[in-house]
Amino acid sequence: MEFKLKSFHELSVKELYDILQLRNEVFIVEQDCAYQDLDGYDHDALHLIGRTDAGLISYARLLKPGMTYIEAAIGRVVVASDQRGTKRGNELMKKAMEECCKQFSTNIIIISAQKYLETFYTNLGFVTESETYLEDNIPHIKMRWVKG
Repeated sequence: MEFKLKSFHELSVKELYDILQLRNEVFIVEQDCAYQDLDGYDHDALHLIGRTDAGLISYARLLKPGMTYIEAAIGRVVVASDQRGTKRGNELMKKAMEECCKQFSTNIIIISAQKYLETFYTNLGFVTESETYLEDNIPHIKMRWVKG
């Protein structure tokens, strides 16, 4: 998988369409969750795109400190359904964490993780720091990673 990190203004129209299509496919259709995906953060975020010859297969949004939390954050983490179980999520998150540290000169990253993925993120070094809460009617937890 090849990764590209781009600002919103560097994205081509096709890249933006592909990103929004994947996010819509997973977060709205697959998870049967009507929510406002276009939340105003995309313009100021960095967009990590994972591609193969087949096209876009993974994506994460990197948010600089102060956008959603005091610390840097990673969100909208998504892997195409036909790529799950192939470690693509691990590859994506490791690259997202590396880029967050590099781009934002930070050693701390926050995520709002879907509760059922807690073990996945724990295995990457994230620590749960909140009780379960509902976000768009889906159980979530706040997790923190500190580079060690």
